[in-house]
Amino acid sequence: MRGTLAVVSQKGGVGKTTTAINLATALAKRGVRTLLADVDPQGSVRFGLGLRNEGGGIADYLEGTRTLPEIVRATPLPFLRVLLAGSVADSGDHVGYAQLVASSHKLRELFALAVQRGYAVVVDTPPGLGPIVQAVLAASDRVIVPLQCEPLALQTTSQILKGIRAAIAQHDALKLEGIVLTMYEEDDALCRKIAERVRSQLPPDLVFPVPVPRTRTTTEAFAAGQPVVLRSPSDASSAAYAALAEALSLRNP
Repeated sequence: MRGTLAVVSQKGGVGKTTTAINLATALAKRGVRTLLADVDPQGSVRFGLGLRNEGGGIADYLEGTRTLPEIVRATPLPFLRVLLAGSVADSGDHVGYAQLVASSHKLRELFALAVQRGYAVVVDTPPGLGPIVQAVLAASDRVIVPLQCEPLALQTTSQILKGIRAAIAQHDALKLEGIVLTMYEEDDALCRKIAERVRSQLPPDLVFPVPVPRTRTTTEAFAAGQPVVLRSPSDASSAAYAALAEALSLRNP
């Protein structure tokens, strides 16, 4: 898989960062040179990978104080590299950071450099469709939407899809790959009903067939600073992320 893939959600707490981390890891396990970029000023990717927020990151690149080679972080997987959010995660100046991302050409430049160097770039974004997400969409080739299997999902689906379609109208290169159902519980009748409702309201090819189940193992893996696909590859959530990576790789060889 080549190009830049944005992971976008209307609200927080739907498994967006967990999806970005484990999708990037699953792609790397398939032998895809992958760069996971954390554009969310909260900088949560570092926690899910057990990394310290040191050595600079995307915020510092945008400010011109660091180069790309200086902020790329290695991981235990040979094919996985990471760009952390950088100094903004500690300073808390989210407003200034959003203005910087929205007004600078350097985010697009950063992604283009990574793609030129042979990486598939997976981007974790802040919740919503604010200026940071708009800038990421403008610089991306594809986008996926993690959608939690809960009642509120039915209300937010149309909002996020409307926003993404507006972005696609402005950027011809951008493509919506689909929706990933997350935190799915097969034993929960309401959860099953919501998943069925989402599938019935959208075109069949717009919802990935394998939902990501809610498992205790996934939560424990994040708390331990490890992707669940590495920590517990036999877990049901790991299998779901592997299926997602395979589907995206087959669509975009």
